[in-house]
Amino acid sequence: MPRLYTLFSGSSGNCNYIGSEESGILIDAGRSARQITQALAGYDLDIRNIKAVFVTHEHIDHVKGLKVLSSKYGMKVYASKGTAEALYEKGYVNSGTEIEIVDRNGVELDDMRITAFDISHDCAEGLGYVVETFDGRRTAFATDTGYVTDSMKMAVGGCDTVLIESNHDVQMLQNGAYPYLLKRRILSDVGHLSNDVCADTVTELVKSGSTRFILAHLSRENNMPILARQTAVCALQQNNMKENIDFMLTVASESGNKPIIF
Repeated sequence: MPRLYTLFSGSSGNCNYIGSEESGILIDAGRSARQITQALAGYDLDIRNIKAVFVTHEHIDHVKGLKVLSSKYGMKVYASKGTAEALYEKGYVNSGTEIEIVDRNGVELDDMRITAFDISHDCAEGLGYVVETFDGRRTAFATDTGYVTDSMKMAVGGCDTVLIESNHDVQMLQNGAYPYLLKRRILSDVGHLSNDVCADTVTELVKSGSTRFILAHLSRENNMPILARQTAVCALQQNNMKENIDFMLTVASESGNKPIIF
C-alpha cells in the first residue's frame, strides 16, 4: 500500500519519501545521506530500495545528501535541464553522475508515474512534482514558489493529497530580524508562499477535490506550526468546509511525520 513520509521539512533540509514498503522514490534530499538513511530506517524502510531522487531545485536545503546517495547507492537523479546544469556547476553531484532530464509528459518508475510542473523561485529551473501511484491516487509536492503558477494550478488541482508550502507569516517576517533584502526576496514572486496565500490555495484545492494537506517548508524564524495551521483551517472553515469531513490537514515537522497511508 502506498505511503507518504515527510522525512524532513524546513530551511534546515527537505526530503520526502513516497512509495511502498518495498520500493519508492525521494522528492529532494536536503539532509545528509546518513540522516536520510536513519530517518528511513526509523520507518523500517531500506535506503537501498529507493529507485530515484527527484530534485525540485539546486538549493542546498534540497540537495545536501544528493552526491552521496547517487554515488554510494547508485540512485537515479531526475531534474530539469536548468537544475541539472546547476547541480554539476556547484559540485552537488559527481561529474560522472548521469542526471535524467524530467520528461514533461511524465516518468514511469515501478508502479508510479511522476509528472512535473513549473514553480517560481530564485533558482535555475525549479519544478514541483505530482506522483500517481498504482491505485490511481495523486500526490502533489508544491514548495519553494513565490506565487501559485498557472502550471501549478493545473497540475495540483484535483490531487488527493497536497504537500504545500506555508513558509512564513507576513507580519512576523516584516517585523523580524532578517535583513531588508532577504525579506524582499522571500516576499517576491521568486520567494516563498506565505500562510495567507497557502490558506487561499488550499481552500481552492478542496473545491477541486483535494482532501488531504501537509503544510511544509515552514520558516523557523518567521512562522509557527500552530499559526500556519490556524490560518489554513480558518480560511477553510470560513468557506463552510469541515475538518475531518471535507479535509484533513497536518503540519510537517522539521524531522519526521507519521506516514500518510493512502
